[in-house]
Amino acid sequence: MLKIRDLNVHYGGIHALRGVDIDVEEGQIVSIIGSNGAGKSTLLNAISAVVKTSGGTIEFKGKPIPKSVNKIVGLGISQVPEGRLVFANLSVKDNLLMGAYLRRDKALIKRDLENVYRLFPRLYERIDQMAGTLSGGEQQMLAMGRGLMSDPDIILLDEPSLGLAPLLVKTIFEIIEDIKKMNKTILLVEQNAFKALSIADVGYVLEQGKIIKKGDAKELIADPVIQEAYLGKRKS
Repeated sequence: MLKIRDLNVHYGGIHALRGVDIDVEEGQIVSIIGSNGAGKSTLLNAISAVVKTSGGTIEFKGKPIPKSVNKIVGLGISQVPEGRLVFANLSVKDNLLMGAYLRRDKALIKRDLENVYRLFPRLYERIDQMAGTLSGGEQQMLAMGRGLMSDPDIILLDEPSLGLAPLLVKTIFEIIEDIKKMNKTILLVEQNAFKALSIADVGYVLEQGKIIKKGDAKELIADPVIQEAYLGKRKS
């Protein structure tokens, strides 16, 4: 579904991504792990055309992706950004509807809105509440729900567990698995390496802008080098 070859991104004199190759097959959860500053968010932003690439190719369903964000969303690619970035002065419902801004199929929008409320019952309880007054976990749920409202084929999740309490982290990862069951493909960027790999089919390790290791996610969890560098004491 998504094929990235020799991807390079520069921020001025900083070479943020260095010849990155990644494959994401339909129906998979693919996790990108790495330390802070490794280039994980830059990778997702490059796919979404939020940042400009300086070399390499990105193909979605066999075709090069366009260079404008709204056209990428229209293709079926949705990104849930790091830090949630909800519309603080809009209600929960209006935030969700913003995710469907390119769609005109009112019946299907209503269907997907109901699906989001089933996936995130807490959002339905706060349907008319201003997004800025939600807790961090609720805002993360809202950002994920908004991402689903464009009816994407692939959803890019950027650090969904960042800043959340352990119990909420567990909930968020369970929801990610539920999203996969909705026939969605997921590219997950996450510092919680054990959690990210434990739900993934395939994992990549990004270090200083380069992919240094890739493979079956369960095999990466068992790799002593990965355990020492990224997992520490493994906790479920």
